[in-house]
Amino acid sequence: MSTEKNVSVVILGLSDDPTRYAYKAAQRLKESGYTDVKGIHPSGKPVMGIEVVKTLADVKEPIHTLTLYLNPTKIDPLFEAVLKAKPKRIIFNPGTEHPTLMRIAKQKGIQVIEACTLVLLASKQF
Repeated sequence: MSTEKNVSVVILGLSDDPTRYAYKAAQRLKESGYTDVKGIHPSGKPVMGIEVVKTLADVKEPIHTLTLYLNPTKIDPLFEAVLKAKPKRIIFNPGTEHPTLMRIAKQKGIQVIEACTLVLLASKQF
């Protein structure tokens, strides 16, 4: 499933804490040569030189991959924004699974993947 390196990848729940998986995913995406990586976090503070916006609505270009790093309860208020963003695919990392969003996203033609972004990158399946 290897993805082109210039597609838009957005990390919902990017953290500036190096111990968090969202941070590690951003780091690995950069190391793997992905050139259009953005983060979403209410602080809006850049992380490792990656642009961070406060909301999904602040992402103006089409999103190829939206990788989630939020507890499902925090996804609830973002449900409509995720669907409105129309990503080509959503990666539900372990602990982010949201059955309703997964079902509706599939119905809308969005590819839904239940997997770890770090594992996908390491195994060249991203």
